[in-house]
Amino acid sequence: MDYLHGSLFEEDYLLRTLGALANSPDIALTELVANAWDAGASQVSITIPNEYSDEIVVIDNGAGLKPEDFKLRWMTLGYNRLKHQGDIVKFPEENGSGYRRAFGRNGIGRHGMLCFSNEYIVETVHESGVGSRFVVAVTSGQQPFTLLREERIQTVGHGTTLRAKVERNLPNPKVVRDLLSARFMQDPRFQVTVNGASIELMQHGGLIDSRQIIVNDNVTLELVIIDSSKTAKTARQHGVAFWVGNRLVGEPSWTLGDYSIDGRTSFAKRHTIVVKTNDLFDAVMPDWSAFKKWPLIDEVYRIVASNIETIYKNSMKDRIQETQHAVLYQHRTELSQLHALGRVEVSHFVEQLTEEQPTINQEHLSAAVQAVIQLEKSRSGANLIHKLSMLSEEDVEGLNRLLDDWSVKDALVVLDEIDKRLLVIEALGRFSEDPTTDELKTLHPLVLQARWLFGPEFDSPHYTSNVSLTSAMSKLFQRKVSKDAFYNARNRPDIIIVENATLSAICSEEFDDDSPLLKMKRILIIELKRGGFAIGRNEMDQAGHYVEDLLNSGHLSGTPFINAFVVGHEIDSKITRIRKVGDNPERGRIEATTFGQLVSTANQRLMRLKEQLDDRYKGYTDSTIVQKVLNEPYQELLFEDTETA
Repeated sequence: MDYLHGSLFEEDYLLRTLGALANSPDIALTELVANAWDAGASQVSITIPNEYSDEIVVIDNGAGLKPEDFKLRWMTLGYNRLKHQGDIVKFPEENGSGYRRAFGRNGIGRHGMLCFSNEYIVETVHESGVGSRFVVAVTSGQQPFTLLREERIQTVGHGTTLRAKVERNLPNPKVVRDLLSARFMQDPRFQVTVNGASIELMQHGGLIDSRQIIVNDNVTLELVIIDSSKTAKTARQHGVAFWVGNRLVGEPSWTLGDYSIDGRTSFAKRHTIVVKTNDLFDAVMPDWSAFKKWPLIDEVYRIVASNIETIYKNSMKDRIQETQHAVLYQHRTELSQLHALGRVEVSHFVEQLTEEQPTINQEHLSAAVQAVIQLEKSRSGANLIHKLSMLSEEDVEGLNRLLDDWSVKDALVVLDEIDKRLLVIEALGRFSEDPTTDELKTLHPLVLQARWLFGPEFDSPHYTSNVSLTSAMSKLFQRKVSKDAFYNARNRPDIIIVENATLSAICSEEFDDDSPLLKMKRILIIELKRGGFAIGRNEMDQAGHYVEDLLNSGHLSGTPFINAFVVGHEIDSKITRIRKVGDNPERGRIEATTFGQLVSTANQRLMRLKEQLDDRYKGYTDSTIVQKVLNEPYQELLFEDTETA
């Protein structure tokens, strides 16, 4: 194709294009060593001078280049190795066989010598014996860099030598040695020396852990963890490297058979992991590209992955504690309002979640904690307190036996439920004394939620609304009262409004031995008389009629026992407070009581239990992570900024 004018290049074009490679000696030398790796080298020697104007030299024993290969690969800007050579390294015959994946992708790394000078020398000897010397330099005009001179040389062996006079960016030998040892340590057959010295794996400054792992009687592993960040920003390779007989098997990877380690974590990006053994030669593929798919190798992978996970979690402890503290401090106002058990539960939740997800960020943990706080506000200790309430007041020995089996957490559950019930009692006492209280919307729902007021036998989740019972009550009372008597039938079918009271019925059920169907076992009827009403003979007779009519209605499943409580503000002294329905067998019982009597009895029972529990657990100290945050000094914000300056 004809064109009017070609491109031109400034003299520093290539240097500016190479970026950090042309300005950072550690990056430049890392890329040059990686270039030797891709050439199948097993040894790389770097000589760094003490002063400027002296030579820096990089020598490797890789495959070397023929003249035509040098011109095609080295002199092509942005040479695509993957396209022309693939990503599997070919080794010179003298270096032995093996499996190695190439680092090179875009052909930039070979120009690392430009970090030190605008001109450098390449002496390369192909394994066929052909040797050449090339002088490369950056230029301006139509070419960003050029081949200044070329000649044939006679030498032995194979490999490539790079030379340049250091005009800028003189490296520090110790820093380079530490850096390269961290970045290229995962293959023991690839040795890098700087000014004649190298760092062995076990002498590395970043060594943080080394442990022996016994897989079985015949296989022992040594797990070595190196913190590469102590000497280099990143490792050249990531993953777990297996050395068998001081030789790399396959390539490092975070996937170990069926086990996978998240290579995206900061732990994976900064640590180098080597597993050494002399006991798995038979399990290695002939070309050393991988292990054979044996059950033994699966077990090795499992054990190694488990150990790495443990090390990972231990290394994350400081970060986890910082995240925990920040999130709990953010929610400290809400946490301070929770009961003791709630704070314990939030602490356990946060500790478990951060242990399972140590990399969880503060935003996600905060959202989870907020959800748990809301759940804790509505939790109940009803089951434990039901067991407790079934003990007689005199059975102190039985109570002590129960407490002996409790943990502090169990005690906190019960104390929390007792506190809630004391609040119900207090509310009931206040509302029942107020003549303006709406017993339909206030007192009756309150009493229904506190069936334990009528005795411990009714403190069970088995008492619920029942379709058959509701139907029976409806049919019974529709003959006695208007349809308007059934208050909000969809939402509260168990509450019925009669002339001077509200009435409700719930029941418990059980399976009969002679039938697979559930049948009613016990019915609880609660009738609350309206404000200031006194319970007399007529009220007791009326309740008795309810019970008898219900028992004889034919609408009940089974033969339940009915307990009916008539609750008012006072009771006529001339009536019998307890009446039985039926003889041999007794079918039901009607009992008159006052709001004051319910409150007094429940208060006495609950306060006694609370005092016993408080006394038994008075030595308990809350040392949870939530409490530690709450114990810290805290200044409430009087005004919250909503604008930024």
